[in-house]
Amino acid sequence: MKSLRELYRIGVGPSSSHTMGPRYAAQLFLQRHPEAKAFEVTLFGSLAATGKGHMTDKAILDILQPVAPTEIIWKAHLFFPFHPNAMTFKSKDEKGNVTEEWTVYSIGGGALAEEGEQLVETPDIYEMTKLSEIMYWCEQTGHNYWEYVEQCEGPEIWDYLATCWEVMKKSIERGLEHEGVLPGPLNLRRKAATYFIKAKGYKDSLRSRGLVFAYALAATEENASGGEIVTAPTCGSCGVVPAVLYHLQKNHDFSDTRIYRALATAGLIGNIVKANASISGAEAGCQAEVGVACSMASAASCQLFGGSPAQIEYAAEMSLEHHLGMTCDPVCGLVQIPCIERNAYAAAQALDANIYASFTDGHHRVSFDKVVKVMKQTGNDLPSLYKETSEGGLAKNY
Repeated sequence: MKSLRELYRIGVGPSSSHTMGPRYAAQLFLQRHPEAKAFEVTLFGSLAATGKGHMTDKAILDILQPVAPTEIIWKAHLFFPFHPNAMTFKSKDEKGNVTEEWTVYSIGGGALAEEGEQLVETPDIYEMTKLSEIMYWCEQTGHNYWEYVEQCEGPEIWDYLATCWEVMKKSIERGLEHEGVLPGPLNLRRKAATYFIKAKGYKDSLRSRGLVFAYALAATEENASGGEIVTAPTCGSCGVVPAVLYHLQKNHDFSDTRIYRALATAGLIGNIVKANASISGAEAGCQAEVGVACSMASAASCQLFGGSPAQIEYAAEMSLEHHLGMTCDPVCGLVQIPCIERNAYAAAQALDANIYASFTDGHHRVSFDKVVKVMKQTGNDLPSLYKETSEGGLAKNY
């Protein structure tokens, strides 16, 4: 498995696979061909189907257009076997001859891959890639999951997670201040500020739940408007982990150090899914985005409240299991409906999973690793209509 730096990426929304990935691919291609007189970029499958709503064309043109004229071609109904988020870059000379053709895939969370091989930014640094293995190690050594992360990543990972936490907090705080309508044809009004104010008027449990909703809405509304966020594990699911941790720190005075450790454990959960299944909505549906984010957040919260390795594993398993089969059907190809609301709901579910797991000794029948395997198979079995094409489900007829 790669470093958590590959999972927690700081960037601008609205989509890690449709905006951050293509932007990064354009930067790489431009580095190879700064002399080009023209560029042609063809978007395939899901990238083309929802690319305009996710501003894929803008992400690419912002990089290439200042250097040379750039044409974007859309082929939404042509899917490549390796991954549904395919794009082909072509550079041309002054006579219009193609000097290089490069096909690359945006595989989720802002990461890129060529056919059968991920473009490596950091080496594989985790020897164990199954949660059952890591949990056994924890039980035998007395260590916790975050200590395994530190052992593999080195102490410098804490500085990176500290930076991620600052960006996460700022995305929530900006979102709580911003009001008005989100970009795009849906004219969807921001709700975070309203939820935050209304939550203050309730007592105890209702106030607590309302604030969690407000924090998740704030981060995802910032993402939908192109603000700076942290993929956790993606842009479309970026509100779940920050909302849960922000709420717990505000209400239980957890130190920053403990929050960083919770982020490490959450990242480990997301990394395991990324390595063994997928975190791409275009490849496996929203179970791979919001489902994984909920699993990450529940593990983080369980650790903060002193959960054992087995209880943390149970909380993570439960959250992912109950998102199995969730479709990715963004209305108008935007990360607004149902994405924003799903983040808020999943944040609440993550806290419930922690409570449920804490009532047990952590032992249960279906393991987290089993659910990851089932999630991958479920994603493979989902028709493409329900995997980020905006042609089926809630998006149909828009």
